[in-house]
Amino acid sequence: MRITRRRTAAVAAAIALAALSGGAALAHHGWSWTADGRFQLEGVITAIYIGNPHATLDVDVEGTVWRVELAPPGRTVAAGFTEDAAAVGDEVVAIGNRSREETEPRMKAVRLIVRGATYDVYPYRTEGL
Repeated sequence: MRITRRRTAAVAAAIALAALSGGAALAHHGWSWTADGRFQLEGVITAIYIGNPHATLDVDVEGTVWRVELAPPGRTVAAGFTEDAAAVGDEVVAIGNRSREETEPRMKAVRLIVRGATYDVYPYRTEGL
């Protein structure tokens, strides 16, 4: 009987932990954290990450490093933006929506332009660009 209660408590704790951590992970996904209207960022790539939960670039803009969030890796790669499409030190233009928090140097890009190539990681959001 004691073992069953311990297992039940352990399972309940694991479920609660998963729910809490999953909620935090989901909180930043989507577009709810972004401001309305288009935003364009131009700078130099300092880091590239193509992985879960979504690809990102770190971009130096006049001494401030911006986090540029892209689509999930499958969608980003399907748009043609792979790890070979850009390199640290390349200039990039990112077009999308910046964070609602004006002091936060972060944006979600719908389009990237690197080395003269255009990558629409959210093509259904590029109307009017």
